[in-house]
Amino acid sequence: MSDTSLEALRRLLAAGVPPGRCDEDAARRQWWAALATLQEELLLPRPAMEGVWIASPLPALHEPELLRQMRGWVWAPEELGTLLGHRAPLLPGATPGPGAPLAAGESCERLTLEGQDGTDPLLLVITPRLQVALALHGPPDGRQLVVRFDPATLSATLTLLDQRLRRTNPAAGQRLRKAIGALGELHGDGNFASTFWPRLAERLASMAPSVTLQPMVHGGMGETNRASSELALLEALTHEVRTPLATIRTLIRSLLHRSDLPALVRQRLHAIDGECSEQIDRFGLIFHAAELQRLPRSEQPLARTDLAQLLIRLEELWQQQLRRRGLQLELDIAPGLPPVLSDPSRLETMLGGLIDRFSRRLPGGATVQISLQPAGSRLKLRLHGVGRSELPQAAVSGDDGSSSEAIGPVLSWNPETGSLQLSRQATQRLFHSLGGRLTERGDRGLTVFFPVAGAGPSR
Repeated sequence: MSDTSLEALRRLLAAGVPPGRCDEDAARRQWWAALATLQEELLLPRPAMEGVWIASPLPALHEPELLRQMRGWVWAPEELGTLLGHRAPLLPGATPGPGAPLAAGESCERLTLEGQDGTDPLLLVITPRLQVALALHGPPDGRQLVVRFDPATLSATLTLLDQRLRRTNPAAGQRLRKAIGALGELHGDGNFASTFWPRLAERLASMAPSVTLQPMVHGGMGETNRASSELALLEALTHEVRTPLATIRTLIRSLLHRSDLPALVRQRLHAIDGECSEQIDRFGLIFHAAELQRLPRSEQPLARTDLAQLLIRLEELWQQQLRRRGLQLELDIAPGLPPVLSDPSRLETMLGGLIDRFSRRLPGGATVQISLQPAGSRLKLRLHGVGRSELPQAAVSGDDGSSSEAIGPVLSWNPETGSLQLSRQATQRLFHSLGGRLTERGDRGLTVFFPVAGAGPSR
């Protein structure tokens, strides 16, 4: 009988590729950079597309939009099923147990790893235009990231997976074949490979390889290069923080699908899920702020954005976030407001980060008032804190107050509260990239002006 293990699949992907020379840490960094490049540079910028993804030993895709669009199969350790409960899914909307068929609206099917499969990460993505396989492979002193776009290797990979499922789970194999067949004719686009590798190299080059290298770098560098090196380190650290948080959130949401959880446990898990989501977004903003500061991009085209509807849609989520800090939210939106020019894909996260930054100044029991009003050729979004008279003025004033200390051009630190947040300069730069102009007054809150669509230049 031929070897149909996932380790055999990794060897198939690595066939003809020069042996690796990395240690485990370097290979893992390449893996996470490759996942981010694949999702952010190749998949998300394209129009919504159907597709299939196959992964082991945990889901590799972490962008919610992609998980909603595509169906997945995950080979996971049996121990994970024990941890989550036999009927618990691996992802929100996933199947209850190993090998169970997908119901309507579900997105992921869990399969069980066998002893000879190994636990190195593996991902295969199939869409009508993009087909790619990624894996980590090799001995401890010769680790490597393998990425294959060529049709011959991918066809052999799918054949091996089909043989594996015919042996271990014929029903799941039939569902996978049907899902791939439903995608229609597959067209491999060589441009994806030519785009992927330069973007991956840029991402890896922007990551400082180790904190211990920084003093050595500082010794022979000027102020500008030193600042760039520190920003690169900040980018790397924020990426490393977001990755485990995303994994924790995935497992938490899996547990929340269990029906036998006590109410208190469910409440605590919801709180942890919320905190993870907040911190993922928060560190994502820090990453983008550092990236924008270190590698300024040319101005991006902005699109018509219904800011009023966006605020209404996010109101409930923000209320939940503020409630965990003992704060309230009041939303006041003028009727009949026109759309603005912005980047809707990033504006939602940026507004959440702004509320997080603003609310950290306020004492428990305060209310965050958010208003959206017309202001000539712009819309005025205003955040105002009510019930904070007992708070010292320096603590309210943010970057300008004595309680806040700047940490480079991106972060500020309040030693009294332990709050680390985006600096005013970084926040202004981020909003400028989204078409907005931020003004901040410590005694009266802050205001962001957005240009009305069709009202002229946005900057």
